[in-house]
Amino acid sequence: MNPAIAALLLRIRALEEELDNELARRRAELKFTLHAKKVTFDQLVTRQHRQFRMGLLRYVLGSRPLILLTAPVIYSMVLPLLLLDLLFSLYQLICFPVYGIVKVRRSDYLIFDRNQLAYLNLVERLNCAYCSYGNGVIAYAREIAARTEQYWCPIKHARRMQGAHARYPEFVDYGDAEAYRNELAALRKALREIETR
Repeated sequence: MNPAIAALLLRIRALEEELDNELARRRAELKFTLHAKKVTFDQLVTRQHRQFRMGLLRYVLGSRPLILLTAPVIYSMVLPLLLLDLLFSLYQLICFPVYGIVKVRRSDYLIFDRNQLAYLNLVERLNCAYCSYGNGVIAYAREIAARTEQYWCPIKHARRMQGAHARYPEFVDYGDAEAYRNELAALRKALREIETR
């Protein structure tokens, strides 16, 4: 890998670690703890949260009619999301052992913790669960696709790609045939050594 790019990636990782530390500090300010995927708020904070909960009737009646009419369209997307979830799960179950790729843990991407927020009403909790599922499934599928790309074609594009996945910076540069042949085995080996928590 190009030394300048490697140095930038190290700086990015250091910034990500700094961000994680800042988020932990912010959690402490908001007075909640996280133990084994369970969120616990201080009792006083929970009581304060309940004061901000909007009643269901007020929430629905306060919504614009067009928003209510689009709800079936939004929720109809659950069917393709379920199919995507099923197909990507089957794909990695069948193919990843053959390629020697560590499987993506679905539970790392599908996180449902917003139901523990006392300031959300029933509809808001349902909406949050739906968004958590939709974005989680897409992130899960993306990581499966990213690992597949790293195995089969870990080459950057000639043009800058918007929203590249986290594995993309490690890929070889477009047009660098020597690096592709020299680094392909190492990039594939890295997929067998992914740490699982």
